[in-house]
Amino acid sequence: QVQLVESGGGLVLPGGSLRLSCSTSIRHTFGRYAMGWFRQAPGKEREFVAGISWSGGAIYYADSVKARFTISRDNVKSTVYLQMNTLKPEDTAVYYCNADPSNIPTESRPGEFWGQGTQVTVSS
Repeated sequence: QVQLVESGGGLVLPGGSLRLSCSTSIRHTFGRYAMGWFRQAPGKEREFVAGISWSGGAIYYADSVKARFTISRDNVKSTVYLQMNTLKPEDTAVYYCNADPSNIPTESRPGEFWGQGTQVTVSS
C-alpha cells in the first residue's frame, strides 16, 4: 500500500514562500512513480497544481502557478517537493500529494494514490 505524507504547510503573508514536502512509503520503487500536487480551496473542486515524471525530465504546471511554483523530487529520499514563491491569497487551499505508477498526474487524469493534505493559508 502506498502512503503519502505531506508537510510544510502553514500561514504565510502574501508575497511569502513555503516549501511543501511529500514523503512516501514507496521506497525502492519510488523512482518508477510519477508524482504531482493538487489543491482544494474552500467551496471549490480539487485542481491540478504540478506534475513530474519519474525521472524529473518532464514537468507540468497549472497556468495559475507557472513561474511561481517549482516541483522537484529526490528519488534517494523518496520525497517530492513543491517550492511556492510569491504566494497570493488565492493560493490558500489544502495541498495534496499524488502518485501514479504509470502516468504523470494531470488535471484530467489524477494519479492513483493520495496523501491526506496539508493546509496552506496566505493572509495578512
